[in-house]
Amino acid sequence: MELKLYNTLTRKKEVFKPIKKGEAGVYVCGPTIYNYIHIGNLRAYLIADILRRVLKFNNYKIKEVMNLTDVDDKTIRDSQKQNKSLKEFTAIYEKGFLEDIKLMNLEMPEVMPKATEHINEMVEIIKQLLDKKIAYKTDNGIYFSIKKFKDYGKLSNINLKKLKTGASERVLKDEYDKENINDFAIWKFYSKEDGNVFWNTEIGKGRPGWHIECSAMSMKYLGKHFDIHTGGEDLIFPHHENEIAQSECATGKKFVNYWLHNGWVLVDNRKMSKSLGNFYNLRDIIKKEYSPLDLRYFYLTKNYRQRFNFTWENLKASKIAYNRLKNIISEIKDNERHSAYPKLRNAGANKPYLKEFEKAINNDLDTPKALQVLWKLVRDKNAKGKLNTIEKIDEVFGLKLLEKSEIKIPIKIKELIKGRENARKNKDWKKADNLRDEIKKLGYIIDDAKNGVRVKRG
Repeated sequence: MELKLYNTLTRKKEVFKPIKKGEAGVYVCGPTIYNYIHIGNLRAYLIADILRRVLKFNNYKIKEVMNLTDVDDKTIRDSQKQNKSLKEFTAIYEKGFLEDIKLMNLEMPEVMPKATEHINEMVEIIKQLLDKKIAYKTDNGIYFSIKKFKDYGKLSNINLKKLKTGASERVLKDEYDKENINDFAIWKFYSKEDGNVFWNTEIGKGRPGWHIECSAMSMKYLGKHFDIHTGGEDLIFPHHENEIAQSECATGKKFVNYWLHNGWVLVDNRKMSKSLGNFYNLRDIIKKEYSPLDLRYFYLTKNYRQRFNFTWENLKASKIAYNRLKNIISEIKDNERHSAYPKLRNAGANKPYLKEFEKAINNDLDTPKALQVLWKLVRDKNAKGKLNTIEKIDEVFGLKLLEKSEIKIPIKIKELIKGRENARKNKDWKKADNLRDEIKKLGYIIDDAKNGVRVKRG
């Protein structure tokens, strides 16, 4: 069954056709390590992880590159605020990001390069652009001339002829909006604001612009022309637009075949902002007694290209659904693995359900539809080979559906369970039933077994 992906470049779904048969090269725009990543960033990396898993599900050999931006305007600014060296400062948030990857059950990419370790590669691209007179020097840096690239705006659908250029006709900042489209800096000459962050190179003393970093790192590890580039929709302009322009001008080749972008995460239908008090990272999620996999399930319930509205109420609903799914699967494990019927125990994957799942997930990573298939499977009393099918599906979802959950039972729940056991011993069945109901209202289910009480999340 063919894998179809929505390509931002062409504005349509396309059958994925790799450059090299059986292989897929993927570049993921990684984090700028100046802070802990927020839940919007997490969605982008989760979608990249789902793409990776779907490619593997379709038997592609993957080479995924995810960069770490450890030098740019923000890392320099905030490291100075904390009176730390750039390396010391970014190391804190690099460690935090790697912890988040593990907690969210994201597979590690094959390569995770840092910008500061690829200055030479950036300089070489800039030299090529200077030689072709597509880039030019000013008193504060080296700029890319967007008028020299006739296809500028093809990703973000911008028509340069209809735009008014600013008074300076160039922009030094790494990030800017469409109202400030101008020639952009690919190398910034040293200024006192940079402190001790600079490199002495043959193109001058200074540091790279943000956009040139990803061009250099992606092409070093994936080649001048590769398959897929991912990122959040906020990166379409200017970052990805500028990547295309400088890369294709330097090499004379098409940069990337497929561009995948996920929608923003809003909080209570508003943009995340520290000033609004709605800016959350994974640590905030955990403090509220939600697991990272609750959040992972939550994000899978909506199409990746749609904007996602985060609320605590909706996260709670997803947590309940995810725990219910785990509980059902736990019962299936007991039924299948301890069944007296060899045909049930040894059944292979259920081909009709697996085919239905494949049809959904191969249609532009349709995780909501694929989740529906999973729920349909676990509720089907007549389906054979449930465990093997769930295992195969979870290779894509990454929800650890077959792993035994380690439940931390709150003290209050333990006390209620103890009170219920005492009521049962005294044959006070009404009180025991009332306590069971109270426990259930608090989000836990208890099953009476021969060797004691089994506790599950409700």
